[in-house]
Amino acid sequence: MSSAEGMPRLIVIVGPTAVGKTETAIQLAQQFEGEIVSADSRLFYRGMDIGTAKPTQTERQRVPHHLIDVAEPNEVWSLGVFKSAAKQVIADIQARGKMPFLVGGTGQYITALIEDWSVPAQQPDARLRQVLECWAREIGHESIHHKLAILDFQAASAIDPRNLRRTIRALEVILKTGQRFSEQRQKGESPYRVLKIGLKRPRQELYQRIDQRLDQMLAAGLVDEVRQLLERGLQPHSPVFSTIGYREVVAYLHGKLTMDEAIALIKKNSRQFVRRQANWFKENDPKIHWFEMNEKTTREISELIRGWLVEV
Repeated sequence: MSSAEGMPRLIVIVGPTAVGKTETAIQLAQQFEGEIVSADSRLFYRGMDIGTAKPTQTERQRVPHHLIDVAEPNEVWSLGVFKSAAKQVIADIQARGKMPFLVGGTGQYITALIEDWSVPAQQPDARLRQVLECWAREIGHESIHHKLAILDFQAASAIDPRNLRRTIRALEVILKTGQRFSEQRQKGESPYRVLKIGLKRPRQELYQRIDQRLDQMLAAGLVDEVRQLLERGLQPHSPVFSTIGYREVVAYLHGKLTMDEAIALIKKNSRQFVRRQANWFKENDPKIHWFEMNEKTTREISELIRGWLVEV
């Protein structure tokens, strides 16, 4: 008997930003009576729609979506919170006889869920976090990330230096427990029988799509969206503004960048983000079935899924 036999099935769709995960996942979920569970950490927050390329209401009506608009921008949805919520949602989908599709580009969140990482249980310490945030404002994101690297190089290497929220969370856990953050994240046995699908495009084509999407975001009102978040009381150093597109527009609104400079920086940072995503989704990973995006992709993936579903 296969060790995977009897385990609940989970289809995972990964790939870089702007590759086309949303539409592909919707089409596949429609074919296989599925529901989509978002594994994109940028989509948790209400009011952050344009700059995150959040699925539209029309897209969400085609197929049920979960873990979108589940938090206010001033809340922190940690890895542990996501993992717990995602497991509950997936179990509910499976209990109703539907197929869960875990879709997103946040590699750490996807990996933690399907490998059942033991996420540090340390509860947030608001006072310590405030101290660390003040320290970060004084010395800068890069410098505080360097401090983390001194204490825990493995944890720092897995965190984008500009992602202040995750850097501070790692430091918080280390300072509260006296243990390295990376050592507290142990792999477990996956609770699912996983089919992992990767979507890809030639790098230059992907960059062109990113540029086009940015133009669409600006035309749709990205600057006004960021201005509204600031008017709601979010501070410029708020963790949600570490998201690419938002932090650069914040700098523009505060007179630190011209609009042309902000646009150029968003494009540059987006390209760097694509390269970092590739560290989580490697094309030589034997666990990922990779598909080049073209007019045949959805049909080819459908054939793969059908074969997988009849496997014992």
